[in-house]
Amino acid sequence: MKYLLAWLFGVFSLLGSAVALERSPDALVQQVTDDVLTIVRQDKDIQSGDTSKALRLVETKVLPYFDFQRMTALAVGRNWSKATPEQKQRLSEEFKNLLVRTYSNALTSYKDQTISYRPSNFEAADTEVVVKTEVKQPGGKPIPLNYALEKQGGEWKVYDVIVSGVSLVTNYRGSFSREVHSSGIDGLIQMLGDRNKQLASSSK
Repeated sequence: MKYLLAWLFGVFSLLGSAVALERSPDALVQQVTDDVLTIVRQDKDIQSGDTSKALRLVETKVLPYFDFQRMTALAVGRNWSKATPEQKQRLSEEFKNLLVRTYSNALTSYKDQTISYRPSNFEAADTEVVVKTEVKQPGGKPIPLNYALEKQGGEWKVYDVIVSGVSLVTNYRGSFSREVHSSGIDGLIQMLGDRNKQLASSSK
């Protein structure tokens, strides 16, 4: 759960307005984090376990800032090239739903975590960067949290999150590969769909 929370609060660090997106990625992260965490701290419904409200919040505020197709391609790995365009679309949609539901549930476990910022080395002309932070939690060790962003048409999009040295997308790669080996691309789509149904049912 601590890793889910670490990823989650890194995600929420990226929320902001279109104006904020014009800033450098590290400036963007630092600018919007305090505002976002203030909102979360004040939302008693989410803190009380209202996963449906957390889901709406993530869908509204987080989805526009993520490149789920690239994330899915990285998670599926070399098997991505075996998928048809329709299968790629379905995989991306199911993987997006899995991440949204998983971390919407984690959001309800918020317990006064804070974000600190570490030096990030990149140039103004870079189109791919890694922003480094730490999640500090009461009574626990800080959790290193890095996330990779790509500049797309003037906007920054997240395509991977690394928690304590573990990549979010590559963490799924082993299980995805095994599923494709045993049941094919459609089997992986079915597996993701079933998991999303389970998460949807448990949140009701």
